[in-house]
Amino acid sequence: MATSKAAYLAEKAIGHDDNAVTQQDVSSYPQAGADTMKALVWRGKQKVEIADVPKPQILEDTDVILKVTGSTVCGSDLHLYHGAVVQLADGDILGHEFCGVVELVGRAVTKVQVGKRYVASFQIACGDCFFCKQGLSSQCETTNANTAAKSLYGGRTAGIFGYSHLTGGFAGGQAEYVRVPLGDVNLLEIPDDVSDEKALYLSDVLCTSYNAVKDTAVYPNDQVAIFGAGPIGQMAGVFALGEGASKVIFVDTEPRLTIIKQRFPAEHASKLVLVDYKKLSHGITSKETVVSKLKEICDGRGPDVAIECAAGEYAKGWMHWLEMAIGAETDTSEILNEMIEGVRNYGRCGVTGVYVAYTNHFNIGSLMQRGIRLIGNGQAPVHKYWKELLAKIQKGELDPLQMVSHRVRLEDLDKVYKKFEVKEDGMQKVYVETKFSKPKDPGCPELTRY
Repeated sequence: MATSKAAYLAEKAIGHDDNAVTQQDVSSYPQAGADTMKALVWRGKQKVEIADVPKPQILEDTDVILKVTGSTVCGSDLHLYHGAVVQLADGDILGHEFCGVVELVGRAVTKVQVGKRYVASFQIACGDCFFCKQGLSSQCETTNANTAAKSLYGGRTAGIFGYSHLTGGFAGGQAEYVRVPLGDVNLLEIPDDVSDEKALYLSDVLCTSYNAVKDTAVYPNDQVAIFGAGPIGQMAGVFALGEGASKVIFVDTEPRLTIIKQRFPAEHASKLVLVDYKKLSHGITSKETVVSKLKEICDGRGPDVAIECAAGEYAKGWMHWLEMAIGAETDTSEILNEMIEGVRNYGRCGVTGVYVAYTNHFNIGSLMQRGIRLIGNGQAPVHKYWKELLAKIQKGELDPLQMVSHRVRLEDLDKVYKKFEVKEDGMQKVYVETKFSKPKDPGCPELTRY
């Protein structure tokens, strides 16, 4: 049973008109600084802008106000930009990965200290419910009061920063300030020997790619196919190698395959295989498909493991494109079918890319007949992994900057989204600095202004 603190947060979840917090609730809290800040806000499908918006206030005793020193743009943001995620509203502040310096804390905050640096978990956990106590923070039962999400998925999932009202309507981190609910639970202190640029990605992408490999299960000598060669796919490949994978196959197209080839650890170059799906047919007029190519590469049987790091919104064929356009499905099943049919009998398929709801033409027959394990990796439980991965960064065993291609300013983000969408200039993972950022880490790309 949820504690009164967690239940109260659920009742007051920001972004729900029926649970709005009144000014009377916050009048007794000290506030600081200017009344407004700059933030990237959603204005409609493929339309975002930098706007002056009200600075967040402390609403609960357990809140923390974080002065943002680093944020990011990633492929998950494009789902919002394209309007593929439901319940976005005009003026919503985007951004689910961020770090910063604490400016204010609520009266009940005991661990987080003003003036220290922290990285925030992209999901908001209560720390007290059944799932949080197991470290499965992405499934928190109390921080997302959205009833539509519960009805759609058959159970609650955690609130998420900057990711629509379906995930709680919490303002995101592509801004100068963020309100972090339950700060003692959802902030991890950044040690002095770790830069903001390296710590930032503990917020999501490092934990997400690590969870994809751990949850799907990669064993020594496994052959692993990764669908989607973006930052999460790239780091999933790195972590798969860490588990002893004998071969890592990336299924994507240009320019990402070239980027992966350039950034893949040199000592493992012999284990890398690239498959450009655009140079293969979908099996209608030609014998060579993604599935047949995977079989050919992996001893005629197929890889042991396939991990989906792309998403369900990108239809390859006209049928799925049409069905998605008219609302007959929300996600295409093409990649899922390629994974299921492509892996060996009793192979394992993990789904980490964002899928919103329903899909058609799913090959459940192959799944059943060949004993395929289909594993929904979920939104990665950040709290389960971030201390372990931070230790790897401190020891020099993990370099998050290997996936970062650009450094930009918050003020330029509206332009950056357009360039990121088309992967202009090889844009892969973007570090976003604010007026509060420290001098850059030597390993981070130089600042580009737009």
